[in-house]
Amino acid sequence: MSSNDHKNAHKSQKQYWGDIIWSAIGVTIAIALWLVADDHSMLLLASLGGSTVFLFALTDAEAAQPRPLFGGHLGGAFIGILCFQFFGDALWVSVAALVLTMVFMVVTRTIHPPAGANPLIMVYHHANFMALLKPVGLGVLTIFFIAVIWSRLRPGKCYPKA
Repeated sequence: MSSNDHKNAHKSQKQYWGDIIWSAIGVTIAIALWLVADDHSMLLLASLGGSTVFLFALTDAEAAQPRPLFGGHLGGAFIGILCFQFFGDALWVSVAALVLTMVFMVVTRTIHPPAGANPLIMVYHHANFMALLKPVGLGVLTIFFIAVIWSRLRPGKCYPKA
């Protein structure tokens, strides 16, 4: 390995770790701000936590873009709430809500894997339609805006992709 190859490999390794650290700090800020804004809603932390991986580490992935992010989370939560409101919280209702959410995301091209947890969360917690605003809407907006701002602070990164 030549001296230049070694320097480039070292620089690439430093950039790799720099990107990871930068993403980790961004995720910390996004989740912390969301928890400050809505400290009563730990119920959505799992799906939003998964979303931060897409928004801060996989920013170019289709699933990280605004349409799947918002459509997946809000659509999945809506389906879960609707299923609970009409049918209760039986196991089959959770399964039906999950299957309907998957079909919804595929048909509407809003596939955002972490949002697949939302119908289960909504049924389990007996959520009403206000949950679409808070915690779901507020949570998704918070991590989205932090991801947009955070990506513009680091040269060479831009979320969402054009």
